[in-house]
Amino acid sequence: MNTPIISADGLRKAYGEKTVLDGLSFHVNKGSIFALLGENGAGKTTTVQILSTLIRADGGRAKIAGFDCAIEKKSVRRMISLTGQFTAVDELLTGEENMHMMARLNHLRRAEAKKQAQELLEKFDLTAVAKRPVKTYSGGLKRRLDIAISLLGSPEVLFLDEPTTGLDPRSRMNMWHLIRDLANHGVTIFLTTQYLEEADQLADKIAVIDQGRIVAEGSADELKRLVGEEKVELHFENEADFFKAVEHVAEGGFAEKSELCVSVTTDGSGERVRMLLNALHDNGIEPARVQLRKPTLDDVFMKTTSAKKKEVEAQ
Repeated sequence: MNTPIISADGLRKAYGEKTVLDGLSFHVNKGSIFALLGENGAGKTTTVQILSTLIRADGGRAKIAGFDCAIEKKSVRRMISLTGQFTAVDELLTGEENMHMMARLNHLRRAEAKKQAQELLEKFDLTAVAKRPVKTYSGGLKRRLDIAISLLGSPEVLFLDEPTTGLDPRSRMNMWHLIRDLANHGVTIFLTTQYLEEADQLADKIAVIDQGRIVAEGSADELKRLVGEEKVELHFENEADFFKAVEHVAEGGFAEKSELCVSVTTDGSGERVRMLLNALHDNGIEPARVQLRKPTLDDVFMKTTSAKKKEVEAQ
């Protein structure tokens, strides 16, 4: 039986008249990767700040490994580590010096600090650059060092806020591998990300937050099933054809004017696609390109978050 290590029950937080969290509830199992998705301002950062004891909730309760985040802060802080969106390393020091400095600040004894620093430099493939000033590191190397530092003291829960922002595709893939490896070794990962593909690839469980509440929760496959069927994407070369298509398939479709694309739900069968294209042809509408696409987390996000969800309409 999986044991929740992070629990949020009915969290509420407001700043003046603006409600940021409005009864937020979720649970994260030990050793899993949990992704919290939401638009800017949806409450992701506030949630992480409450769970990491940086601020207090106005209502509800948050716990880490059974410790209350509001009244047992010291116990919670011994269990967790937080890596922000931007790297927090001293670029004038070497990677090795950064590791040793932060190990001592984590109250590790000198011998243990040296041991853990060396092990983490090896684990994150940083030994070759360990004696170089961090200012000479690439963005990917800096991010790896930042996360390596976060693991000093062996935290049970690691909060990663946008861990691959600004990284090139190869560095992002390497970071995904490291995150999976951490979870495989028992570290619980709480991830916030703007890359839906990242959540799709990494997370055991995903929660979508909108206006301070969880509006969808489950594995990537479970969430995609909320969207349901596949979609036919109709791409057009001019606005005239695009708007004619919008008018014809308005019910049950979505339009992206900037892309001159209309997306229509389908059961994926050849017969359904043929009927759609024949109907368009009979009305003098000829798409430049037709693409059949399975549901993605982008579809889930657009369907479940109020600001992104929109019916097809001529604009």
